[in-house]
Amino acid sequence: MHDVLDPRDLVPDEAEELELSGFAIGDLHRAARDAAGRDDFEALEGIGRRLAQAERRADWPYDEPSDDATLRALAAGVAPIEVDPAGLPDRIRGAWLGRAVGNTLGKPVEGLTRDELRAYFRAAGVERLQGYLPLIDPLPDGVSRLHPSAPIATAGNFSDVPRDDDIDWTIVGLHVLEKHGRDFTTEQLAAEWLDRVPFTQTYTAERAAYRNLIHGIRPPATATHRNPYREWIGALIRGDVFGYVNPGNPGAAAAMALKDARLSHTGNGIYGELWAAALVSAALAADSAKGALAAAAHVVPPRSRLAEVLAQVTELHAGGASVEQALDWVDERLAQYSWVHTLNNAALIAIGLLWGVDYLDAVGITISGGRDTDSAGATVGSAYGALHGAGSIPAELVGTTHVHVRSAVRDFDRVTLDELSRRTLSLLPAASR
Repeated sequence: MHDVLDPRDLVPDEAEELELSGFAIGDLHRAARDAAGRDDFEALEGIGRRLAQAERRADWPYDEPSDDATLRALAAGVAPIEVDPAGLPDRIRGAWLGRAVGNTLGKPVEGLTRDELRAYFRAAGVERLQGYLPLIDPLPDGVSRLHPSAPIATAGNFSDVPRDDDIDWTIVGLHVLEKHGRDFTTEQLAAEWLDRVPFTQTYTAERAAYRNLIHGIRPPATATHRNPYREWIGALIRGDVFGYVNPGNPGAAAAMALKDARLSHTGNGIYGELWAAALVSAALAADSAKGALAAAAHVVPPRSRLAEVLAQVTELHAGGASVEQALDWVDERLAQYSWVHTLNNAALIAIGLLWGVDYLDAVGITISGGRDTDSAGATVGSAYGALHGAGSIPAELVGTTHVHVRSAVRDFDRVTLDELSRRTLSLLPAASR
């Protein structure tokens, strides 16, 4: 757990974020880890001050803006995709259902590596994901731990959709749209976070932003003040709902998502949410994952690391690379990033959608890449369901367990996925109904 209240986490994590983002920090990353290891808070404070003065290297090859004007201009340039209004009820239900099922499939093995997942699959007697994973006790050799939620997110151990922030944030976004409309502001959204979401049910960048709000810091400073997780996956997992309410209009979805992302993220963290919103929006109108991914790529700044990663995944697919080769590429080229970073998880999402031949295959491929398996599995499931409708989600994975949603969002615990779908449909622009 990365504790946003503990300098022993915050300072080394900030050093890592700066180092990976092209800042010249010398040996400060090592020094921060050493100071944290010996509980030297005075040294950590001094290292933090030096990190705040770091400057980006002159040879940094990327251009990664976070300003609203640049990102809104990119979104405005994306052409809408013709959508069939008659098909939207089924596709939106498929998106909600696909997101919930995909999240549960990946939840018990969140944080595991590819090698650990292989060991777990072998112990389960399967070569690839075929359904909800069993809870294996004792753990097989090569697997040191499971996610703490495993006892309530493995086969036979849940009767409703298990509570998870990946679903909670989608619900929060829906609530904000219902209460404040499509022109909601970041400040209104921040107020709903404080009112509806318990602090202890937030993580990394969201928890840092929440802490900042409580201390009177206002957006967009909430994203940068003592928040080394500002380019991690937290914003990406919040983007789907803005795609749901802008079917076939990826640019509008991204512009709406920007108001959400800027509360907690910068750079590639923001781009991840814009991309996810645009992806789901496009999937509600497109006829292929390839087409939806191509449309979504336009909202990502072209000289950013995320744009580079997504382009290289697309090139691997076009060049005939196998799934294993694509997953190997993620391990080799993006190994330096945290397992909950935007870049590696976005790559795994794209790989699942491009190589997957059906719902379970697409989600399973992404989960087999390890890292943030529940979050990435949820986004793949959402996009796949949006593309192919509710019928594409295997009935045996829905059953009676994926009807009601357990949620930490006030007034939403045990809401049904059908109700969430209906409420989403009521928010669509008149032309899409």
